[in-house]
Amino acid sequence: MHQTVRLALAAATAAALTGGLLTFTAATAHAADSTVVAQADFNNDGYGDVAFSAQGAYVNGKKNASQLVVLYGSASGVSSAKRSTISQNTTGVPGTAETGDVFAGDTAFADFNNDGYDDIAVGSPGEDMGSDTDGGSLAILWGSASGITGKGVTVADPAPSTHDYWGSTLAAGDFDGDGKADLAVGSTTATVHVFKGGFSSSGSAGGRYTVKPPIRGADGRGPLNLTAGDINGDGRTDLVVDGYETQTDYGWNTNYYIPGSAGGLTTSGIRTLKPGVITAIGDIDQDGFGDIVSGAQWNTTTEDGTPIPNSAKGGKVWVTYGTVDGPGSATGITQDTGNVPGTSEGNDWFGYELDLGDINGDGFLDLAIGVAGENIGSAVNTGAVTVLYGTASGLNTTSGGQSFAQSTAGVPGSDEDDDMFGIDVKLDDVNGDGRADLVAGSSENAGNGAVTYLPSSGTKITTSGSRTVSPSTAGVSTTGTPYFGANFAD
Repeated sequence: MHQTVRLALAAATAAALTGGLLTFTAATAHAADSTVVAQADFNNDGYGDVAFSAQGAYVNGKKNASQLVVLYGSASGVSSAKRSTISQNTTGVPGTAETGDVFAGDTAFADFNNDGYDDIAVGSPGEDMGSDTDGGSLAILWGSASGITGKGVTVADPAPSTHDYWGSTLAAGDFDGDGKADLAVGSTTATVHVFKGGFSSSGSAGGRYTVKPPIRGADGRGPLNLTAGDINGDGRTDLVVDGYETQTDYGWNTNYYIPGSAGGLTTSGIRTLKPGVITAIGDIDQDGFGDIVSGAQWNTTTEDGTPIPNSAKGGKVWVTYGTVDGPGSATGITQDTGNVPGTSEGNDWFGYELDLGDINGDGFLDLAIGVAGENIGSAVNTGAVTVLYGTASGLNTTSGGQSFAQSTAGVPGSDEDDDMFGIDVKLDDVNGDGRADLVAGSSENAGNGAVTYLPSSGTKITTSGSRTVSPSTAGVSTTGTPYFGANFAD
């Protein structure tokens, strides 16, 4: 199958999503059941938990069989001391670890069986299903008082002959407003399958239907990303689909808003959005409507000099504010906007990853931005993370912004070539103080990967109490390139 880790996205987005140059990637699907960003708690102990993939990990000698890692929150944050490391060879997990399965290629969490514990949907898009090469598989692993232990069920592919990479993109939300978590599933076609909430212990759902946004699907380009959140404030989750448009031969990235309704997602009222292949949704300005943040991290031109629409040097983040009618006005942010930390340069990949959370407890959501291609000193693609704070007027780009790299005092590690610090980012309250903490992934040590924890001080992100979790301390082999921490669950 195609490369699925975010490093493939990095290599391809330098060429800017044109002419089909972007290979298949498993993009994070940010799930929110309302205008408040959801936070996983798999063991229901009151602390936020962080789940992520080791997408290139060897399992019993099987390359890219891959693993899921869950770090459980505690009063001291997250560390390798309290974790689950799971593969398809873990007792209870459907399937068997095989070369190229890419278990946890994408993930999405919600309480799918309504027992009080968050569960996690886990896609294995490279799984061979009998003679169906790369058909893909999907499982739900149940949460419990012990967290994610491996006990789970298969969510069967309802149309295996029509697509490959089943489970390559996922998003969880309450699309029909019935109080039960639904699951949207993508593959290599434009059709998105939606499983209605109320999953049973056998994996059956309360129903199923499909929606088909106008993205390219005929040539194997399904959704790049699925993102769930309530944008129009009606109490039903809406879906943003990042994909390629159908209208040109070049395959420009185009994103679509699909509203929720009493009957579930509906293409009646579908709207075109600003570009980006990574999206987060949450109510930044606390007006009751979810805001859409999209990362268009590519540069202004392709490698052959072709101009790219709605782009900016070094990357751009688009913020589209929600209204009662859905998506409203949009604002573009670059590293040259106001006093945003950094300077727009070449392939910084500003907006490579995004996540929303309330760091300072003021009720306004703040934004963490991965700048994975940032060059610092002589270090190329060493990466950085930018933090912008929310206000009643939206994101503050004039003051208060922060930037973190591995050369920042107190951050573990050092700036090295291709570390790509900020390859993924999470803002979750993992230490139970009511403030969102920052967790950042990197491709540390030639693709081994690492996860860095930077807590909130109560008013901002701080390096005091920071730590790094590495694959070797979390039960993941460093054979090959495991890309530990390259894709967080949302």
